[in-house]
Amino acid sequence: MSRVVASIALILVAAKLGGDIATRLRQPSVLGELVAGVVLGSLPFSFLEGLRTDASVDMLARIGVLVLLFDVGLDSTVRDVMRVGVASARVALLGTVGTLLCGWVAARLAMPGSGTVVQLFVAAAITATSIGVSARVLKDTGNAGSREAHTILGAAVLDDVLGLVVLAIVSAAVAHVGAETVTAWSIGWLVGKTVGFLAVALIVGVTLSPRVFRASARLRTDGALMATGLSFCFLLSWASDLAGLAPIVGAFAAGLILEDSHSAKFVERGERSLRERMEPISSWLVPIFFVLMGMRADFGVLRQPATLLLVIALLVAAVLGKLACALGTPRGVDRLAIALAMMPRGEVTLVFASLGLALHVGTRPLLGAGQYSALVLVVVLTTLMTPLALRCRWIKRAAI
Repeated sequence: MSRVVASIALILVAAKLGGDIATRLRQPSVLGELVAGVVLGSLPFSFLEGLRTDASVDMLARIGVLVLLFDVGLDSTVRDVMRVGVASARVALLGTVGTLLCGWVAARLAMPGSGTVVQLFVAAAITATSIGVSARVLKDTGNAGSREAHTILGAAVLDDVLGLVVLAIVSAAVAHVGAETVTAWSIGWLVGKTVGFLAVALIVGVTLSPRVFRASARLRTDGALMATGLSFCFLLSWASDLAGLAPIVGAFAAGLILEDSHSAKFVERGERSLRERMEPISSWLVPIFFVLMGMRADFGVLRQPATLLLVIALLVAAVLGKLACALGTPRGVDRLAIALAMMPRGEVTLVFASLGLALHVGTRPLLGAGQYSALVLVVVLTTLMTPLALRCRWIKRAAI
């Protein structure tokens, strides 16, 4: 017990210091938390070496992932997904498909000896955009109300959904099909199962959740709203696992289902909304995940030519794949700015990387140390590149 609480204290202090430095440098706090983990992992102390593989801390990080994806889902709703405009839908679809194809080519070139599913997993890991970076740059440059911003933010809603669907399919393929036995039929079955689960979860959830929250509003005990929301998240995560999919898919679906109206009865009697109630929990559980992901990265493997080649190939694929989404933008908008804004990777890529260490092909982890570290470095580099590229684009356009 004492070792676990000491580990949590160290992780939280490192996360907040790293987040503060990143914020002062006008970068997302998550980048600071990730880099703080990389720094901790490079220090030569036996305690830190044990922390990297501590089962109790790892379990807290896994719960933190569920809370993270639940929070991401809470930022959107099923209605938001259904209301995504045609232009935003094209941007999201082209960006996802383009990145998946580019990533697959890059993985085949840089990892020729790995199986098809392993290559697809690595390619899928870089498909989803982390829109928080772009949204902040748009706000800082005064472009948050532009047509480009509306297209970008609309595409981001669908992009999250597509990224989680891709994750569910490839992770299920690894867990239940195997790296050497993948077929068109097995992939088709996984796609159908994933889409079917999400459809059933969303339909049933949207129908039943208002009744559940109205019933819980009758409870006069403090914290009933948060307990109901978290229980809903964890139950859907459990159901997702029963369906053979990653639990985070259920957590994200739970967040999509819940809206501000679910908290209305609680807010009317003076309580905080579910989103506000979740902040204290996510503020300490989620950083554990990000710091631990950074600690598990070993950038010393970049001295190996194969790993360095993989980083370069994935970075090029990450950029080129999102440039493809410019083809789906409407006339009269800055296509390059939209493509650049969709470039940063973040939490979903890190979730992929974490899952790659947990999943096994035979007796070995799906991702090796070099592949895992390459994905983490792609997150860092694309997050750093996007603000600079976008600001340069806005400045150049203003000069014209």
